[in-house]
Amino acid sequence: MKPFIVIAEDEQAVSELLRYNLEAEGYETAIANDGDEAMLLIDERIPDLMLLDWMLPKISGIEICRRVRTRQETANLPIIMLTARTEEADRIRGLETGADDYVTKPFSTNELMARVKAVLRRIRPALMDDRIEVGDIQIDRSTHSVMRGGKDIHLGPTEFRLLEYFAQHPGRVFSREQLLDGVWGSDVYVEARTVDVHIGRLRKALMSQGGNNPIRTVRSAGYSLRVD
Repeated sequence: MKPFIVIAEDEQAVSELLRYNLEAEGYETAIANDGDEAMLLIDERIPDLMLLDWMLPKISGIEICRRVRTRQETANLPIIMLTARTEEADRIRGLETGADDYVTKPFSTNELMARVKAVLRRIRPALMDDRIEVGDIQIDRSTHSVMRGGKDIHLGPTEFRLLEYFAQHPGRVFSREQLLDGVWGSDVYVEARTVDVHIGRLRKALMSQGGNNPIRTVRSAGYSLRVD
């Protein structure tokens, strides 16, 4: 599954350049032209990383960063701040507000792509590795194979994508709607109850060789992958 990156940038030439280069690197992207649109995108689907311009219209990048860090579901969202401000005090303010990295304009596209990879590797290593391990579950994305406790687990393609999505965010609770967007995609119509069916299949497969139920149901909230 491709890492999803939100580009919050009001200069169209810059945002399109970033989109082109990020998608060439294999990322999925969405563009927000102002602060209000950026917050709407985050509410619809939490990204794996955000490129955030300091001087956005309507809501500034600094204010967005502050809001993101105060919300439980986005507190750990990786953020790279983009800005024309070069003063040391401004860089410190951006980092203290919660940015994970800080890139000044004009920037080298190659350097920015390297920083994106570095932040994802440091904060979301599961997105950058072919092998993911959560508890006693091992996932190999290169071979689409799953093992639990050293025993092979056979999953259908949808159940594999569900498990992969959960494993990229262990412990995080996802609503049915968030899982539909993250696993099936926002351009595919699937009823929310379909998620329950595939969750049931995934649970059954993961418990087929013994062991406890690894998928936690959170009443009125959704599902998460246990990390204990």
